[in-house]
Amino acid sequence: MTIVADRADPEAPRRRPNRALALLRNSWRQLTSMRTALILLFLLAVAAIPGSVLPQRGVNLEKVNQYFVDHPELAPTLDRIGAFEVFGSIWFSAIYLLLFASLIGCILPRLRDHVRALRTKPPAAPKRLERLPQHAVRTGVATDAEAVAAELRRRRWRVVVRGTEVSAEKGYLKETGNLLFHTSLIAVLIGVALGSWYGWHGNKLLVAGSDDAFCNTRQQYAEAKLGPQVDTADLPPFCLTLNHFEARFLESGQPEFYQATVDVEEAGRATRTETFSVNSPLRLGDANVYLLGHGYAPVLRYTDRYGKTQTSSLPFVTSGDANLTSEGVAEFPDVNVDPKTGKRDSNLQVAFEGLYLPTAPRQAPFTRSEFPTEGNPAVVLVAYRGNLGRDAGIPGSVYQLDQRQVTNGKLKQVGDKKLAVGEKWTLDDGSVLEFVGTKPYITLSVRYDPGSTLLLGSSTVLLIGLMGSLFGKRRRVWFRVTPAGSGEAADPADGSPTGGSSLVEAGGLPRTDYPGFAVEFAQLVAAVSGDGEPGERTGGNRDARGPAGTREGAE
Repeated sequence: MTIVADRADPEAPRRRPNRALALLRNSWRQLTSMRTALILLFLLAVAAIPGSVLPQRGVNLEKVNQYFVDHPELAPTLDRIGAFEVFGSIWFSAIYLLLFASLIGCILPRLRDHVRALRTKPPAAPKRLERLPQHAVRTGVATDAEAVAAELRRRRWRVVVRGTEVSAEKGYLKETGNLLFHTSLIAVLIGVALGSWYGWHGNKLLVAGSDDAFCNTRQQYAEAKLGPQVDTADLPPFCLTLNHFEARFLESGQPEFYQATVDVEEAGRATRTETFSVNSPLRLGDANVYLLGHGYAPVLRYTDRYGKTQTSSLPFVTSGDANLTSEGVAEFPDVNVDPKTGKRDSNLQVAFEGLYLPTAPRQAPFTRSEFPTEGNPAVVLVAYRGNLGRDAGIPGSVYQLDQRQVTNGKLKQVGDKKLAVGEKWTLDDGSVLEFVGTKPYITLSVRYDPGSTLLLGSSTVLLIGLMGSLFGKRRRVWFRVTPAGSGEAADPADGSPTGGSSLVEAGGLPRTDYPGFAVEFAQLVAAVSGDGEPGERTGGNRDARGPAGTREGAE
């Protein structure tokens, strides 16, 4: 009988590999490598720098417009690459999604290997334990393999007994911490994405008084940003009216206590009074109302040349001064209307720009407040008359005077004066300005972030995982117990019998190098064999022993 082996036809065409599939496979391997994940994490941090350096439309549209005015050539170029909307740009989203995919690709194989390692029993002891980094031999020990295993289990080691050998390992917390850290990082990214897509926020200056009530609509916010999946109709309906504000300051001028009392009106509920502070936000449904700061709105009453009176109570905004020195403007565009013709001359509009000092100094210069509370309130104002530029339809800030009108001569300065509460100022045309008093205002931030709970939980788990990965140490130990009377329980140094006791040989292997393993290993050996037993011999580490674990190293 002749056996003929199957052989491939040498003339058959070789199957060509699928290059597209190979390219995809290699690209996925590169993307899911730890090096790529670190590079993407670094790129994400670098990409976020323009978002913190340049003004963003979703945070402060006015500063973005001012940047276009100050840098007319550079701003359009930056705008084309999304520098004023960094966190919503295509390139930032691309880095974000690639990092997300890379982390998932890194975690899944490691999770599979970690679960497999947890289900695998500790390996059997090496034949020659003396070759391990840590080695010890003790004779005359009254113990056996089961007693050694019980002691190791009490110290929370994973233990397997194989006859007279005991295998144990510990330190899986390190890899568990690594996996928790990276999984929590993914959860953080998901939380940020949820907040970006389904969250919203807005900032508002709320002045005290029923005439300055604030309702939760997009138009009433000074600055607002809605997520791509949020519509204006999705904002929860409520209105706030500031009734009272209390502030206490230290002698140094540092704020000690802020508390606001507001009337809250919600759909389907009766009006109620709520009190909230800086560290205790007001929670209205899904929205949280945060108290950020406060200031003052001077009440200025202007009587024009025809006797018509108007009042302004616009907030004067603080400029970072701890004593609440504030800057602002009071504009009166609808004054000086001829009562005979009913026509308004746009070149006779009036505005007052200047400073408000809660506690003005007793002597000049009147440029800074001496304390944030109203000890000696005063306003230092400059009067302007002319065209305010409001009729041109160009958007501007209600807290600042349009300096372009001053520069081109359409708005001219007609005087300046310091006024205390109750004082009046008569201008050159016979009109009168009176400083009536002030109203407090508060700065609010109204926010809804559906990913905040996930962010809090994942950040907590991330820190726990980080601690586990830093402090967890993977190590293994083996014990070989030779019972008395087996012919091997004699002291290998002089061949004398052990007197009916066992010989214990131990070895240790740190999977992660750390200086404390030698001490831990010595403590384990002492615990399973009894400290100070007669005939004790230990080799410590291999560098401290003589060859083959002889008594020389211990002595």
